[in-house]
Amino acid sequence: MRKRCLKFLISEDASLVPAFALSALPLFAVLGLSVDYTSGVNSKAEMQNALDAATLAITTLPTDTTLAKRQEALQAFYDANRGDGTATLNSFTVDLDGTSRAQSSASYNMPTNFMRLATINTVTINVKSAATKTPALVEATFKIDKASGYWNKKMTLFGTAFGQTTEKALMLIDYKYNGGGGTKGYGTTVVYTPDNLGKLTIVQQTQTCVTSAYNSWSNPLKPGAFVDGDKQVLCTTTPANGTGAVIDVKTMEKLYLQMDVPSGNPKVLKSNDPATSNRLYLDGVEVETGKTVDIFRAVPCGNTSSQAWEDGGNAVPAPVSNADFFYTVSGKCEFSQKPSTTALTQ
Repeated sequence: MRKRCLKFLISEDASLVPAFALSALPLFAVLGLSVDYTSGVNSKAEMQNALDAATLAITTLPTDTTLAKRQEALQAFYDANRGDGTATLNSFTVDLDGTSRAQSSASYNMPTNFMRLATINTVTINVKSAATKTPALVEATFKIDKASGYWNKKMTLFGTAFGQTTEKALMLIDYKYNGGGGTKGYGTTVVYTPDNLGKLTIVQQTQTCVTSAYNSWSNPLKPGAFVDGDKQVLCTTTPANGTGAVIDVKTMEKLYLQMDVPSGNPKVLKSNDPATSNRLYLDGVEVETGKTVDIFRAVPCGNTSSQAWEDGGNAVPAPVSNADFFYTVSGKCEFSQKPSTTALTQ
């Protein structure tokens, strides 16, 4: 076989070697262009992924970060994600409502291999990216409305900060039955927030409800009292015009509410547990069985929501009037460093 190939190459009778060489050049050129093209496609995909990740990352920086620092961060994130070439922050703005918008681009002069034969030494690859970060809950205010029941219970707001795995208690509403009568029974409720050591000791609101006999002749209704069965109930809140507990949640990535009812069944209810979240009511509507509640969405921005828990004394589903733990909550939303509120728009 070797001898035949050698004979073919040195043959002078109608040699096909020049013709073969000439016909192979286009084939080699096509193969070379294919290699460079594939390399370019791969580079562009990697650049796009790197730029998207970098653009998302810089939207979580504080709003007072200068454009120069944000540009440095963009390039650093881009390089860390194996992006080729130079990344450029074209614009970054924050609207009055806290919505932030970022636009970026990246460019890379990719060296060629086979295209050099055609004097094309580099091919420029360009990619673009844009992201919008919507306002997020940064502050939540909880205020007890009315708590009742013959069982003691506690509602705690737990939060987990960005980049952390350990949750901490951000607020506690503690109800203790004090012997009040009526159809529901009443007691004293205290709202606590953490002190400098993280212990829930600072009292933000106290409500004490007492019951007494009622009939329209000998025991008329007292000012501010309401009727429950054969009792009248008078609840006193301190401070009288207080806002309740104001909770800073701007650094929180996760939030959930937990109700502990030692005498109940179940004893622990959680807003993020599909097995028990249906005991929570949002503006009079019971949470659907099997669903969980995102507290960041359950607390409205700039508005007030009336919420309640059924503590376990009644089966659910049931009307909200069966609930025992009523409170109101309102939220303040603005720019937040919470990563999950950012979305690519290009």
